[in-house]
Amino acid sequence: MIDPTTTTIVSPDYSRSFFGHPRGLATLFMTEFFERFTYYGLRTMLVLFLAASTTAANPGYGIDNETAGAVYALFAGCAYLVTVPGGWIADRLIGQRNAVFAGGIFITVGNFICAIPATPAVFYAGLAFTVLGIGLLKPNVSSVVGALYEGQPGARRDAGFSIFYMGINLGAALGPIIAAGLGEDVNWRLGFGICGVAMIIGLIQFKLTEKYLGTSGLAPIVPPEQRKRTWIMVAGVFVLALIGAAALFLGKDVPSEQTLARGLFIGEVALAVAFFGYVLLFGGLDTAEKKRVGVIIIFFLCAALFWGGFEQQATSFNIFALDYTDRSFMGHLYNEGMHPAAYYQAINPIGIILFAPFFAWIWVTLGVKNLDPSAPFKMGFGLLMMGFGFLIMMFAAQLVVSTDAKVGPQWLFMAYLIHTFAELCLSPVGLSNVTKLSPPKFVSRMMGTWFLGAAIGNTVAGLVGGHTSSLTKAELPHQFWIMTLIGGGAGVVIMLFARTLRSWIGDRK
Repeated sequence: MIDPTTTTIVSPDYSRSFFGHPRGLATLFMTEFFERFTYYGLRTMLVLFLAASTTAANPGYGIDNETAGAVYALFAGCAYLVTVPGGWIADRLIGQRNAVFAGGIFITVGNFICAIPATPAVFYAGLAFTVLGIGLLKPNVSSVVGALYEGQPGARRDAGFSIFYMGINLGAALGPIIAAGLGEDVNWRLGFGICGVAMIIGLIQFKLTEKYLGTSGLAPIVPPEQRKRTWIMVAGVFVLALIGAAALFLGKDVPSEQTLARGLFIGEVALAVAFFGYVLLFGGLDTAEKKRVGVIIIFFLCAALFWGGFEQQATSFNIFALDYTDRSFMGHLYNEGMHPAAYYQAINPIGIILFAPFFAWIWVTLGVKNLDPSAPFKMGFGLLMMGFGFLIMMFAAQLVVSTDAKVGPQWLFMAYLIHTFAELCLSPVGLSNVTKLSPPKFVSRMMGTWFLGAAIGNTVAGLVGGHTSSLTKAELPHQFWIMTLIGGGAGVVIMLFARTLRSWIGDRK
């Protein structure tokens, strides 16, 4: 029997279809397309804009690279961290669809605030609005996709999510090219404004085609007293956050961006330790379940380490493209005849679109022959590949030092492509196994920790990437070598212990 107070009852409109799937999938596909367009457009511009000279033809704030990296750490880390309460608010109060729409409004307002030629404080307020919007929209739009396929075969659901994932990567590819490209090439504020306009288009199409979602993602039926208590709790947390922010920024001794980013990192790690400690010690799990949770913890650490290296695309790789890469090929009318450094941020999502079917085919083919590598081995191999991408960057940096000249774009192309292969080995595998290995009563919260791992990784990417970007070109090879050792070393360790971890999962093949 279905409990309407806890379960979304789905009756999507099948009168029209989208590639043989519910027409509502197109609604969500386009919503996520425009949201990812705005996120990756803003993400790509962020460090470049903050570090751009105030006296340049296209001025930024002239912030040093290390501080700019810390701002990125705060933005990207919080963007993933707030998806946890964003999902909780939707489940308990407003429903996934209302959360998606409200999140889109916050994202739109945030980007338009960033487009205002004003002080850094105003710009940071725009980033804060955007973060709140991502927290509401990002987890819930995926939940509505899942609700469309309630009661349908798993293969059909997987195919629907594959189409949806295509929308994510199309938006992620076009955001850097269009919004960030025009922002860097013409005017930064124009780039942020384009992101805001894109999200408005996404919201309009969402409302115009929302009827095709049926009843999926509607607000849950919650007893009035419980709803009232939840709203009071949410309002209290919001007020406390405002008071804390006011006390922080109106005080005499305002902490630096680096200090705030390090504090965020400590808080994220403490939250992860507290959650996993509670599950292991007080979750009422048997020995087999604890072993599987132990594997999830290791996967969580792998993910945090991987995203800490991978997301340096927006920090150290971005600065390397700007300062040390010859971008004269297909130069533009503006920007001194060079194509924008932001363009390189599109390599990864385009690579995902092109190579994801190939990797899926590889795993299926190996599985038929009983040669499919275990999940721990794939995770370790992904980390090893991430380290190899940094090794390529080390060689590129050494070439910059030895020749005292910029290097060709092929180095960034190779590094981005290898990191894309690493992502295809690690990210889908980790996501799938978290849902498979989690104790039933902790599945949703375990999925929240996967986003927490991404939050930690993005925070680390900002801090480490900002530090890397502030180094002289003579110091760059050593820094990239350190990242090579960390990623590659961790990957080798995980691969060596893959058989043991496989036995903890319960798969002894």
